[in-house]
Amino acid sequence: MEIKRINDSYSVSGQVSPADIDKLVEAGIRSIVCNRPDGEGADQPNFSEIEQAAQARGMETYYLPVTSGKVLDEDAAKFGKLMQTLPQPVHAYCRSGMRSTTLWALNEGARQVDLQQILKSARDAGYDMSGVVQRIAGQGVEGAVEPVGQYDIVIVGGGAAGIAAASSIRQRSRNVSIAIIDPAELHYYQPGWTFVGAGVFSPEKTERRMAALIPKGVEWIKSAVAAFDPKNDAVILEGCRALKYKRLVVAPGIKLDWDAIEGLPDTLGRNGVTSNYRFDLAPYTWELVKNMTSGRALFTQPPMPIKCAGAPQKAMYLSADWWYRQGVLGDIDVEFYNSGAVLFGIKEYVPALMEYVKKYNASLNFQHRLFKIDGPAQKAWFEHTDDNGNTEVVERPFDMIHVCPPQTAPDFIRVSPLADEAGWVDVDQTTLRHKKYDNIWSLGDVINAPNAKTAAAARKQAPVVATNVLSDMGLIKGVAHYDGYGSCPLTVERGKVVLAEFGYGGKLLPSFPRWLVNGTRPSRLSWLLKERVMPPLYWKGMLRGRDWRGCRRKWDFTPVSCR
Repeated sequence: MEIKRINDSYSVSGQVSPADIDKLVEAGIRSIVCNRPDGEGADQPNFSEIEQAAQARGMETYYLPVTSGKVLDEDAAKFGKLMQTLPQPVHAYCRSGMRSTTLWALNEGARQVDLQQILKSARDAGYDMSGVVQRIAGQGVEGAVEPVGQYDIVIVGGGAAGIAAASSIRQRSRNVSIAIIDPAELHYYQPGWTFVGAGVFSPEKTERRMAALIPKGVEWIKSAVAAFDPKNDAVILEGCRALKYKRLVVAPGIKLDWDAIEGLPDTLGRNGVTSNYRFDLAPYTWELVKNMTSGRALFTQPPMPIKCAGAPQKAMYLSADWWYRQGVLGDIDVEFYNSGAVLFGIKEYVPALMEYVKKYNASLNFQHRLFKIDGPAQKAWFEHTDDNGNTEVVERPFDMIHVCPPQTAPDFIRVSPLADEAGWVDVDQTTLRHKKYDNIWSLGDVINAPNAKTAAAARKQAPVVATNVLSDMGLIKGVAHYDGYGSCPLTVERGKVVLAEFGYGGKLLPSFPRWLVNGTRPSRLSWLLKERVMPPLYWKGMLRGRDWRGCRRKWDFTPVSCR
């Protein structure tokens, strides 16, 4: 966190963590305002965590969440009232500090402070307010935008899907201008967090700086997307700026909705409550596992769809395996609570998984949805629905609980014209082209195709999108089709993995001959693939537009390019 002074009474920054509170106190800050909605980023601490740490140091706190790129006049009015009542100096934060600066600028404009002074103060702190200058001056229309650039292809999202798509496009054509929009400084290899939670990987092994991963020749627009204007071929960025495109690729990932479970944000990372779905919490999982010698451990799975449906039970298997190897499993009650009705959606893999359920003496509880947690009391509550639709509340005490949060499409996607009724980007499931807007494609976790939401799926989707976008532009020939491929390496113990690979309709799509790797059975080779091959394949293959299952001289897996 870098404190950026706007004036003597106000400063802003990007995301604040509990560890930053001491630095703010040393800087003389007396009040903290959070302008970032909880759950906006995978590695984002919740406001309650910041509030608890700040109040312990005698600081005032206030939660004023603002949707990125949608700073309303009413938000600015609320902010103005806060500035009149909160002890000063005040420090506000969001993802980058842009929203917090915009709120201040709009409030200063309402106070009729000199416009040039407002712009200068923001500029000196590193924030360009030119996109909202008309609103600050009170001469424009709320939400008015000004174009700041135009590209042949704009990609929303710098995660696995977005960067892979950009690299795949560059592998096929160097004669197009491409921009990736993403505000994040860091990029995460999220499949590795399961191994962090099991003590196999260090957290640092799963992160890289975004700047090092953006493909050569692709421009990085370090901003957040606020909205889409497909009728005018524009993406609206934070600060009320517009970016024009000829073709658009949408790949912003998925939202982890921690707030959907009552009490969860207040206790994450303490009281035995953890999750491998967040970078900063996966090490806490390992801390709990290695120190646990007796008690009750709960593992939960929310309603589908979710990112990597096997991850919740992977955490259970690897934890139980450690306890088994340490000789303490007999003193630990392992319980799995699944909102769904089956252990795994593809029946061919269930027998192997059940062998490990029996080995670890784990209790399976289906149609149990976690809806409330009391961290200090170490109690969890589930809504159990029986086969007749009757519901009951089940209360369970715990010493450790691994939570997989409910998941939705990002907020700016759900309210956009690109979304279907459920909030996901509405695409043709084979071409990945938007059903309504012909110059828009989408891939990754955000699409509504009935496939598994995994990095392996994005790896297969990226060249399909690249081929179809460039074909639509007349730069290459042919149409590529996505078969629904997804992969879930189910780590059932240290050293063995059930390598689930499947496509649409549950069709098995193995990458290897059965004599080499039988994906329906635990395999040591599959473990080696998961531990040693897949991370470099991700960093050096997928994110560079290459794949180890190549054809001809190109490390590529697009059917069209191999003909």
